[in-house]
Amino acid sequence: MNDVIVRETGAPLPQARGAVIMLHGRGGTAEDILSLTQLFAILDLAYCAPQARGGSWYPYSFLAPLEDNEPALSQALGTVAELVARLAGAGLAAERLFLLGFSQGGCLALEYAARHARRYGAVIGLSAGLIGPKGTPRNYQGSLAGTPVFLGCGDNDSHIPLARVQESTRALAALGAEVTERIYPGMGHGINEEEIDRVRAMLVA
Repeated sequence: MNDVIVRETGAPLPQARGAVIMLHGRGGTAEDILSLTQLFAILDLAYCAPQARGGSWYPYSFLAPLEDNEPALSQALGTVAELVARLAGAGLAAERLFLLGFSQGGCLALEYAARHARRYGAVIGLSAGLIGPKGTPRNYQGSLAGTPVFLGCGDNDSHIPLARVQESTRALAALGAEVTERIYPGMGHGINEEEIDRVRAMLVA
C-alpha cells in the first residue's frame, strides 16, 4: 500500500464478520487508535489501522483551504481507498466495513465516506467533521444508503467547531445516512465513555 504501514489485530480476515478501518489523529499512531479495541472487546471483527507518515494525514487544519492540504490529503484518501480495496479482495464488501477515526483521522474517515458514498457497516467520527473551509460545497455524489453514522464531539473542543459538526450531520444525512449526532457539554478534544459504548453497540449491530 504505497509503503504505508498497516497495523492489524482482532480476527483473521478470512474468519472476520467485518473489518474496522481505524484512523488515528494528528501526532498519534496506529497503535494508539488500536488500543480502543480493548474497550470494544468484540472478537469477531478484524481491526486495521494505517500509520500516517510523520504522524499526520495532512499538514494544516481540516478547516484550511483544500489546496493547502494537497497533495497529502489526496494521498491520505488514497490510503483509505487502497485498504478498502484490499479488504474487498479478502471478501469483505463495503457493507461489512466500519470506518472509524478520531480527530484528524475522524475528519479523514468522514470525508472518505462522503466522497465514496455507498452502504458501509457504519461510519464513526469522534471529534471530527468534514474537511474544508467554511462555505466548501458539499455536492458529493452517490448515496450512503442508510449507513449508520455517529458524530460525537464536545462543545468545548478547541479543534472542531460545533457548527462544522452540525454541517457534517446535514451533509451526510443528505447523502442518505442515518446520522446520530451527540454533543457533550463541557467536553474538550477527546473520547468519553458514552462514545465508546455507542461505538461498541454499532460494531455489534
